[in-house]
Amino acid sequence: MTTQATTEPRVNDSPAASPALPAARGPLSESVLQVLAGGAARLPDADAVRRCDPYGDDLHLLLYVLYELHYRGFAGVDERLEWDPALLGVRAAAEDVFLDAVRRDGGSGGKDVAGAVDALQLEPVGDDGHSVSHHLQREGELWQLREYAALRSLYHLKEADPHLWVVPRLRGRAKAAMVAVEFDEFGAGRAENVHAQLFADLMADLGLDVRYGRYLDAAPAQALATVNLMSLFGLHRRLRGALVGHFAAVEITSSPGSRRLAEALRRAGAGPAAQRFYDEHVEADAVHEQVVRHEVVDGLLEDEPGLAADVVLGIEATGYLEDRLGDHLLTAWRGGRSALRAPLAP
Repeated sequence: MTTQATTEPRVNDSPAASPALPAARGPLSESVLQVLAGGAARLPDADAVRRCDPYGDDLHLLLYVLYELHYRGFAGVDERLEWDPALLGVRAAAEDVFLDAVRRDGGSGGKDVAGAVDALQLEPVGDDGHSVSHHLQREGELWQLREYAALRSLYHLKEADPHLWVVPRLRGRAKAAMVAVEFDEFGAGRAENVHAQLFADLMADLGLDVRYGRYLDAAPAQALATVNLMSLFGLHRRLRGALVGHFAAVEITSSPGSRRLAEALRRAGAGPAAQRFYDEHVEADAVHEQVVRHEVVDGLLEDEPGLAADVVLGIEATGYLEDRLGDHLLTAWRGGRSALRAPLAP
């Protein structure tokens, strides 16, 4: 299903406003969206969900909108649907399809957490041809940086929110350290320094619309999958180890990538607010990396050593889905094409 080109950037007059429901991308998401809009559509059964592409647009839009009911919801959607049993049943079937595929394609099944974390800390000597941040640093154009920011806004405008779900499932060292890192993510008590706000400032500097969820219709399935993964891990207590692994992967790889993105923005002539977001992550995440590894991860495994395989899964699945997104972006950009489902307005 095609979407219309995005409209002119517009600042959100109400930051607390819920976004509008997106356009459907197939029969599964269409039926769910009709129910959310108040219609009497028949929801798909488990067999129909199991037959769909585990990485496709239809499945990932379905998951995204059902997960979003636990965040800000959607304009005009009954908030009681967050815990509707029928919708939860559809979501569970879709989660099984997605998680099974990620375990098969992106997970080794190993339990060597230290080895998986060490691998995250190995920076390539140069660009291996698959790194989005290297591409943007070296030759990225302003339109590509704008597309990258639009896609990443699906997470960064709620940055750190999915990881908070793990806090009540931790104890001792792991809990204390997790809360300390999250305190920084939420601005250390200052609203203007909340990382989601810093990203909104970045978007405004790039001439993008800062409304929450604004670019959902433009985002390809590869981008939705990266956000869905952390919501999946966060919402299930049984996957708490995987969420800690995901958190470790994000924090440990953030600092060098953020340095390259900050340089890309400076080279492209972006404003100071755009540069500040990544400059902040270079400094903060260099500290967070050590705290996450030695306190959050080690603290969790000290309490629950049986979660080692799940931590490794969280690390490996994160890398696998990020690589899929990176390949999609670079293939489009190197071909001179937009990586979005609908190009941004100039």
